[in-house]
Amino acid sequence: MMLPPQLYKILAVGFFLLPFCAQGKLAGFLPQFPFKPFFGDGSDEPQIPDLTPLPASEYGDVIHQLEHRISRLEGVLRLNKMITESGGKIFASNGKSADFDATVEKCKEAGGSIATPRNPGENDAILYFVKYFNTYAYLGIKQSLIPGIFQQLNGAQLSYTNWYANEPSGKGEEECVEMYTDGTWNDKKCSKNHLIVCQF
Repeated sequence: MMLPPQLYKILAVGFFLLPFCAQGKLAGFLPQFPFKPFFGDGSDEPQIPDLTPLPASEYGDVIHQLEHRISRLEGVLRLNKMITESGGKIFASNGKSADFDATVEKCKEAGGSIATPRNPGENDAILYFVKYFNTYAYLGIKQSLIPGIFQQLNGAQLSYTNWYANEPSGKGEEECVEMYTDGTWNDKKCSKNHLIVCQF
C-alpha cells in the first residue's frame, strides 16, 4: 500500500526540523519512538531490529494513525512559524544560516530542495521566513553560462521573477540569488551565509 505524497512531504519537513526541535524548541511535542537504538552487530551505529510485517488488515489503521500524528505535528510547526504552504509545496526553515552550497545540501539531505518561487504566492511563502527571521535567504536560482541570465538549478528557464530595481547587476560576478526582506531579489556571491529555506 502506498502512502499519500503529502505524508512524505511532512515526514521530510519533520526530519529537516528535528535538530531545531532537539534544541528544546519543540522537544516536548515530538513523539517518542517505541524502541531504543539496537546495537546488534557491536558497532556504534544504532539499528532497528527486524520487525514483523503487519497483516494487511492493519495497514489502514496504521496509516490513519500516522496521518493524525502528522496533522498534529504540521499544526504545531505552523504554530511555531516553521512551515508555510503555497501551490502544493511546503516551505520550511530551521532558522539557521549557511552559504549557498551548504543550503542546497541541507535541503537535499532533508528530502527537499532549496526554495525556488514559481509565482507570487510561493515568493510570499518564502518571504514569510525572511521577515520572521529578519535576514536574507538564498533562492534555488543561479546564473546560467551566459552572464546576467538566471535559471532554476535544474536548468529550466525562470517563468517568474521579482528582481529589485536595476537587478541583476553583478555582470557575471554574482552567480546566486538572495531574497531581500521586502520579497525582491538580488544577485549575490554564493559565499555569504543566508537563511536556509527548503521546499518539499
